[in-house]
Amino acid sequence: MRKELFDELLESVKQAAAIERGELKPSRVFVVNKKNDVTSVRTKLGLSQNKFAALLGISSATLKNWEQGRRQPTGAAKVLLKIAQQHPKIVLKAAA
Repeated sequence: MRKELFDELLESVKQAAAIERGELKPSRVFVVNKKNDVTSVRTKLGLSQNKFAALLGISSATLKNWEQGRRQPTGAAKVLLKIAQQHPKIVLKAAA
């Protein structure tokens, strides 16, 4: 490894340690939402990803993208998710 790259890496490690000790502010902060609304609605309904996707009329891949935060539901799907969250029994009954 070149000395220049090693020195840069070493400086990064020192900065990380200073941030951990509270001596230095991070340049940026990332907040990770571990369990988003889509996942909580599906869990509340007690459905697998495949069954929930079928209930919503979407592909399993789309649902996975929503749950993993790569995409966000829009339009009618967003409204249906709100209804499912507030009235899960009604949604399950309507889908039967």
